[in-house]
Amino acid sequence: MTRKDVLRSTLLNRRGLVAAGTALLCTHQLCEALVPVVIGRVVDEAVAGSRSAQAGLSDLLLWIGVLAGLFLTLSNSYRHGARKIEAAAEWGAHDLRMRLTERVLDARGGAEEGRLPGTLASIATSDAQRVGAVVTAAGAGLAQIVAMVVAAVALLVVSLPLGLLVLIGAPLMLWLTHVLGRPLESRSEAEQEEAAAASGVAADLVSGLRVLKGIGAEQVAVERYRIPSQRALTATVRAAQARGAYEGAILLMTGIFLALVAAVGGKLALDGDISIGDLTAAIGLAQFLLGPLQVFAWVGSELAAGRASAGRVAEVLSSPELVGPGEMAGGGLRPSAPVGIALDDVASGCLQQVDLRVAPGEVIGVVARDPADAVALLRLLGRELDPDRGQVKLEEVPLSSLHPDQVRARVLVAAHDAGLFGGPLLESIESDSGSDELTERVLAASAADEVIASLPEGRATVLTERGGNLSGGQRQRVALARALNVDASVLVLHDPTTAVDSVTEARIAAGLRAVRAGRTTLLVTTSPALLAVTDRVVLLVEGRTVAQGPHPELVRENETYRSTVLS
Repeated sequence: MTRKDVLRSTLLNRRGLVAAGTALLCTHQLCEALVPVVIGRVVDEAVAGSRSAQAGLSDLLLWIGVLAGLFLTLSNSYRHGARKIEAAAEWGAHDLRMRLTERVLDARGGAEEGRLPGTLASIATSDAQRVGAVVTAAGAGLAQIVAMVVAAVALLVVSLPLGLLVLIGAPLMLWLTHVLGRPLESRSEAEQEEAAAASGVAADLVSGLRVLKGIGAEQVAVERYRIPSQRALTATVRAAQARGAYEGAILLMTGIFLALVAAVGGKLALDGDISIGDLTAAIGLAQFLLGPLQVFAWVGSELAAGRASAGRVAEVLSSPELVGPGEMAGGGLRPSAPVGIALDDVASGCLQQVDLRVAPGEVIGVVARDPADAVALLRLLGRELDPDRGQVKLEEVPLSSLHPDQVRARVLVAAHDAGLFGGPLLESIESDSGSDELTERVLAASAADEVIASLPEGRATVLTERGGNLSGGQRQRVALARALNVDASVLVLHDPTTAVDSVTEARIAAGLRAVRAGRTTLLVTTSPALLAVTDRVVLLVEGRTVAQGPHPELVRENETYRSTVLS
């Protein structure tokens, strides 16, 4: 997808509104252009005419009536046209936001690669809005072209030289507007890039504000934000300078052009080639042309910014998916039976050779000496990535043959940094697949019941954004309860107890074992308390499976395991 595709779809998706709004705006400009012509006729036919006073009065009233009709038409057409074109612009921006949201949430992933959440938010808001504004600019621009054509035709009727001057000068002005807008477009694109980068860093820092305060790293955070913020400021100033220079140049060219039209019209009137009414119409049309030409400066600016934003939107929408859609519509999986999961000679990124088999209902620990290996493993198990070599299988069915949604319906990967949604606390825990009985067991297993008991409003507590009114340990227990309550066939937990005390951790370990009985569970962690309740543990070192066995045995016999888990 290219920026042209984005702009074309934005203009055509609401083509009915766009066409109606543009037609009404063109009608408004047509009437505006005819006003000087009618006034000229009033001067010639009703005021400067040589007929009787009674005939002159009749003509005067006739042309005043025509003038009133023009104003009535142009007033209503502008009011309704502007409303429709603005509605089309807002709907266009909304449609883009929905497409961006669908792309970001696509189970096959890819849109978020290399982009901070704040960057994606900036593209889905300000960039989408700028692209939507292109609809308004396009409608207004077409209306101005109609106005200039009508004015040129009227001037041709008044005087051939004046009409030719406008017909030659107006396209030249439009071409110069396009040429002068190119630097503005590139600077607008740079402005949006830097602003999105600064927004992404800011969102990242704000989400971790409590942690930053806890370790006294506020000043480090300020310094980290200062650089992208300064770049965004510099890019904004450069874009503003380009915009000012562009609009100033357009205004200067417009003034010169209109002065030339007025000068030629005055000379023709002095020579007697046109009447006083024609001169009045010509001067009125010349003054009228100032409006369309000034609007073109705004249109060019909006189109330049819109094209730059459309490019950024197109990059997200055309981001390649990280995994394919899969080939097996039914998944080839038994709906309710316990399932096992296996990795056979898997290599992906930092993972070099991972062999792992988990039988249905087994609880397995995975200890990764390098945290990057743990993250890579989680992405493979959740089918966020397909391995470069080997296969990941669910009940002997390769994950690569399943749609990511099919995988995630059976395999739940609960990341270490999973966030909570704002709203009632229990709504963050309850799921469609969990019963009331299961929820109560889950609350006890995750020690989230202690969290509820410690809160002043208990189960009626309303969480703020990302669970900001809970401590780190409380958030972690609520997130664990949410993951357990899904009752997934395969549950993968990554460091679910790093923020809780050792007594609570021991309780959670025992609760996990009990509530997941008969269900396949992988605990990717270095917590001795959690590893102690597993059936066996697999050790990954430098992306390879180097050992596996019961936790006590590995602690006793494997120095690498012992130093990783007990250090």
